[in-house]
Amino acid sequence: MGRQELPTEAEWEFAARGGLDGAEFAWGDACEPNGRPMANTWHGEFPWQNLLTDGYEATSPVGAFPPNGYGLCDMIGNVWEWTTDWYASTHQQQKSCCMPENPREEDSYDPCQPKIRIPRKVIKGGSFLCAPSYCRRYRPAARHAEPTDTSTCHLGFRCIKRERTNER
Repeated sequence: MGRQELPTEAEWEFAARGGLDGAEFAWGDACEPNGRPMANTWHGEFPWQNLLTDGYEATSPVGAFPPNGYGLCDMIGNVWEWTTDWYASTHQQQKSCCMPENPREEDSYDPCQPKIRIPRKVIKGGSFLCAPSYCRRYRPAARHAEPTDTSTCHLGFRCIKRERTNER
């Protein structure tokens, strides 16, 4: 048996890439290969014009877009996904299997708001509100800080299953 939990930032990114290490998007280097949307993101000028090119004004059902190379659906777009990692404004770009240890909670506070001491976690994947004209955070490498007391209509989570090791 194993236990379910949120992935680390590195685990999430590794899974989102689906084996395409170095590609800009989870499905390759073209945002929309052959004009086909590959994820639920904003199409048009954000925030006033959503062309609904992908067919969805808000969230889409699971599996509405092709799975990645690991068979995982909706790793990009639709909703941001929580990770277990505390946010740090700088992190070393390394292969996801070799990331340094998780930053500390006290390092995750927003330096622009020193009197507000709400820790922030890393969220990944972007959402249906991400648009090329606005944020381009629907790429596996993109990351964002989210206060841990926050809930929105475009924020969710994905669990992973950790196998137990036989510890003696």
